[in-house]
Amino acid sequence: MRRVVTLLLLLSQLLGATMIKVATYNVENLFDLEKSGHEYKEYIPYSKSQWNKKNYTIKLRNIARVIKDINADIIALQEIESLQALKDLRFTLKRQGLYYPYFKIANYKKTTVKVAILSKIPFVYTHEIAVQSSYRYRNILEAKFRVDGEDFFVLVNHWKAKSGAESMRVVSAKKLLKRCNELGDNQNIIVLGDFNSHYEENITFKRKRKLNDTGGITGINDILATKYYKRVAAQTELEKDAFYNLWYDTPESQRYSYIYRRKKEALDSILISKSLLDKRGMEYKKGSISNFHPPYVFKGKGIYRWQVSRKRVKVHRGKGYSDHLAVSAVFLTN
Repeated sequence: MRRVVTLLLLLSQLLGATMIKVATYNVENLFDLEKSGHEYKEYIPYSKSQWNKKNYTIKLRNIARVIKDINADIIALQEIESLQALKDLRFTLKRQGLYYPYFKIANYKKTTVKVAILSKIPFVYTHEIAVQSSYRYRNILEAKFRVDGEDFFVLVNHWKAKSGAESMRVVSAKKLLKRCNELGDNQNIIVLGDFNSHYEENITFKRKRKLNDTGGITGINDILATKYYKRVAAQTELEKDAFYNLWYDTPESQRYSYIYRRKKEALDSILISKSLLDKRGMEYKKGSISNFHPPYVFKGKGIYRWQVSRKRVKVHRGKGYSDHLAVSAVFLTN
């Protein structure tokens, strides 16, 4: 299979620029059927909640359907419990006709859920970045790739949920920025995942006093400096240590990946370093950012998340997909 991927990349060189589709998808609690002691209560295998082989198989098939229809070359995943769950998803995808020869999960820390990558392109290397020793922080997964002689880095994130204050997301942002600075200001860096932050969190969260324990400073907008890129997508001389949030490259009405109480939010983002905007070497294909929104991932006015009853004992209903939409973008090598 590795030879096939290499041949396809060589063929694309002869035909012109190579297109690389990169996506991110929070799959909402993909737990395996092995009892590890770290599960959420409703995901304890073969309990009264009916997290069993039947429902696990349905969940795998539904998530695989979404991933297959996106058909990204590289897809970052969040809320994968284990390497076994990732392998089962990969096998389900293969049975549906989409094969990812390369895969990795951030598995060093025994957090309840983890980030992972599936890829059609070989890794140059993968590296797991520990944000903090505390289980409250999920590790970041870094992967380096090389296509048409161009190196690029993908860093997969899943920051603390809104149940935690903004200072916790700032901790993750600072660790991420430190690593990006180590890679170098001129590198092609794609930072993506579930940041649990709106693309303009610095504006929206100021009204949420419980979350605002940082004096208005946010991880995504201030530490990663995405707010400086709001109107400069075509500009190449940009702020040092800043990233461009690709949501600014699509109409405002389409900037969302999550719906909470009928309000649309962009909790999942794809951020890029300035070298991917300078039209030299590898670059972002303008206008290619989008959420994945076929009718089947919606139910009524909301996203068709995985269905679990709200009874005293939560029971899996064997229906639905995820509470997040996947987000993708295309990159070109010259």
